[in-house]
Amino acid sequence: MAILEVKDLEFSYKGDPVLNEVNLTVRQKDFIAIAGPNGGGKTTLLKLMLGLLEPVKGSVRVFGKPPRERSHCIGYVPQNVHSNFNFPITAIDVVLMGKLNPKKRLSRQKAANRRDALAALERMEMTAHAETKIGMLSGGQRQRVFIARALVSQPEILMLDEPTASIDTKGQAEFYRLLKELNNEITVLVVSHDLLVVSHYAKSVACVNKRLHYHDQGEITGDMLEAMYRCTVEEICPVELVSHGLSQPVLKIPGEES
Repeated sequence: MAILEVKDLEFSYKGDPVLNEVNLTVRQKDFIAIAGPNGGGKTTLLKLMLGLLEPVKGSVRVFGKPPRERSHCIGYVPQNVHSNFNFPITAIDVVLMGKLNPKKRLSRQKAANRRDALAALERMEMTAHAETKIGMLSGGQRQRVFIARALVSQPEILMLDEPTASIDTKGQAEFYRLLKELNNEITVLVVSHDLLVVSHYAKSVACVNKRLHYHDQGEITGDMLEAMYRCTVEEICPVELVSHGLSQPVLKIPGEES
């Protein structure tokens, strides 16, 4: 069942095209890795799907409605969580932020919200750190708390932007294992440069480089992954070329001798 649809989407920033003719259908319990070069439009696409940006052309629909009307269906973990880690706020306080309703000034369900927050921390194996100050946690532990914050509203789609940027190599496999377990219940979309998630955990890959090329997991090969991570915003998606048995065009670097 399609739960999120992007159709003929275009987006420009100050007149400069960022995304062009993007189409994507996300189905229930998909695990899609969104990959591509820096500046290719990955984070912009995520923000359009969240309703944080409006397309210049085309549409985004979440369960048939604009994203802002379905925001309760989406949990979001941004790339840079703007937090003062010296501020004396605990892990459970952070998770409770996910229960805030901007339409209501005060919550009358504080006990129920706390139970939900503890349940979200338990899903991320962080219950023991519920009362620990956020600044005392490791990068990987903080990311688990931020995911718990995204999960506390019980979304049907979880979107993450470069979630392993602050996690050491040792913790990344464990982190993605948790995401894979969550994927048994909810749909996961993750922006990542991490070959680990692309090749071992994602069910499919959306390669974004102004345009979007969608690839089922069964189509992804080592050559395609290698080409994907050499890609720049000046090139046509090399994964598309490799998948059709074509060689990747060689671009001359300015100043480089022939």
